[in-house]
Amino acid sequence: MASLKALSAAAPLTLRIVAECTVTKARACDLLLPHGTVSTPVFMPVGTQGTLKGITVDQLEGLACQICLGNTYHLGMRPGSDLIEKANGLHGFMNWKKNLLTDSGGFQMVSLVELSEVTEEGVKFKSPYDGKEILLSPEKSISIQNSLGSDIMMQLDDVVSSTMTGPRVEEAMHRSIRWLDRCIAANKNPDKQNLFAIIQGGLNADLRKTCLDEMTQRDVPGFAIGGLSGGEEKDDFWRMVTLSTDHLPREKPRYLMGVGYVCIICVMLHCHLTSKTNFKNYILVKHKQYAKDFQPIDPDCQCPTCKRHSRAYLHALFKSDTAAMHHITIHNIAYQLTLMRSVKQSIVEGRFPEFIQMFMRRMFPSRDQYPSWAVDALASVNITLE
Repeated sequence: MASLKALSAAAPLTLRIVAECTVTKARACDLLLPHGTVSTPVFMPVGTQGTLKGITVDQLEGLACQICLGNTYHLGMRPGSDLIEKANGLHGFMNWKKNLLTDSGGFQMVSLVELSEVTEEGVKFKSPYDGKEILLSPEKSISIQNSLGSDIMMQLDDVVSSTMTGPRVEEAMHRSIRWLDRCIAANKNPDKQNLFAIIQGGLNADLRKTCLDEMTQRDVPGFAIGGLSGGEEKDDFWRMVTLSTDHLPREKPRYLMGVGYVCIICVMLHCHLTSKTNFKNYILVKHKQYAKDFQPIDPDCQCPTCKRHSRAYLHALFKSDTAAMHHITIHNIAYQLTLMRSVKQSIVEGRFPEFIQMFMRRMFPSRDQYPSWAVDALASVNITLE
């Protein structure tokens, strides 16, 4: 195992590289934040409005989750940042003792596109709650996140669909750089909260490289890879990820935004934090083939769902009781968290390429079924699937 090295001591974040794979770009790190250490690579569940939908904070803690995400736009709208600040921030409001990352609200430019208008000043929204018009500027986004008190804050970026082409993509990239400077200037708590920049540029390698060159000149604690996982082809996705990580500073953490189902590939391409708002498992218990199947979802899983309930039970609940989604969510989160811990262990023990081979064999019955984009992505970092 490589010796532990402190690479960035600028409060309130320290990144330590614990081990690096000698074949791929994968590395295992410890990210020291105000509310504890996050071992990376890590999967970060999304708790949009102060909770992960369907489960409690205690259950999330019981799964050894070290960091989760809150949504600045939705929390700022309801119940409001003023109220949450009075509760000692989002940590106090939701009674969460581990780390929190808050997004900037920028993603709502895509998800609520019919309700929004982008100008240099910011994003004008019509509230989906009461129809009132509001302006989310870089300064307002940071003000809300300062009130929420998250350990990692995201800059407000100009977000466009990952499938968009043309001049709007370049406009959004340059505006995101300008907005980053405004976010840095607006941050009232640089000694307590870490502001991450978000790399944009769509699927255009030249634009993304320009954004990387500009944003890495700013002394921010970390960087996110944005503008992906929105419907683009996987070949385009992984190429933009590897381009981004090739040009990001080694001594700072990376966060691949909005991704869950390709965690393994992203780790191999050198990413750290990944997140996804919804979860899918390769066993869909609502299918009738599981009606009389008394195995757990995953016989090797030690989560509360797999320890207590069969596929048949969950199948029966699925049609009539929301408890089914609760149990399945518990399993899916446990699966992703356990997977990332296993990945880190394999990197530390110097057997990450072997782990990848084993993982692919388990996920796909035969090599003929391997997705071609995954084969190509792995080949780009010196792994030829057997």
